[in-house]
Amino acid sequence: MKQVVKILLIIVGSVSLGLGILGIVLPLIPTTPFLLLTAACYVRSSDRLYNWLMTNKWFGSYIQNYKSGRGLPLKAKISILIMIWSSFLFSAFYIAPNLLMKAGFIFGGCFFTVIIYLTKTYRPEDHS
Repeated sequence: MKQVVKILLIIVGSVSLGLGILGIVLPLIPTTPFLLLTAACYVRSSDRLYNWLMTNKWFGSYIQNYKSGRGLPLKAKISILIMIWSSFLFSAFYIAPNLLMKAGFIFGGCFFTVIIYLTKTYRPEDHS
């Protein structure tokens, strides 16, 4: 059973990595959250993949900046908020069957907006 969980974590991490790579070139897809998810999956499933990710010249800096307390880039914060609000509003108005669930989606969007707002914004020019 433990091996199955490791394989699933590697698959989820790899899909998340693919989405993170897309986020580097596509403006509406956030990079950092997907790379953080990738790191979380890899650290629990494969030391080799985790070490590769953390030392990668393209991806490692995103995760290391967040882990070291430097925060998320402004582009990532904006992308995250766009994704959160578009999915939560769509769910609230077109999927949620009752008012309580609609309110839950709106509350969730507000909650995550505050979390993102309170997360430090990383500005590369401050740490060159």
